[in-house]
Amino acid sequence: MRIDVDRSRCEGLGMCEAMAHEFFEVGDDGFVVVLDEAPDEGQRAFIRAAIDSCPVSALSLRD
Repeated sequence: MRIDVDRSRCEGLGMCEAMAHEFFEVGDDGFVVVLDEAPDEGQRAFIRAAIDSCPVSALSLRD
């Protein structure tokens, strides 16, 4: 499992960080930074919820 960010879509709104600050952080440049790009499979549902919270669909999860 890997978390991907489409920086061309990210607006730095921080919904992902608010839901899963262990995995996402809005950087000083206003774009999301993935803190753990290949998280443990046991975190899938938690991370999926944070990804789905992105209002501009800038995040995705791939196997």
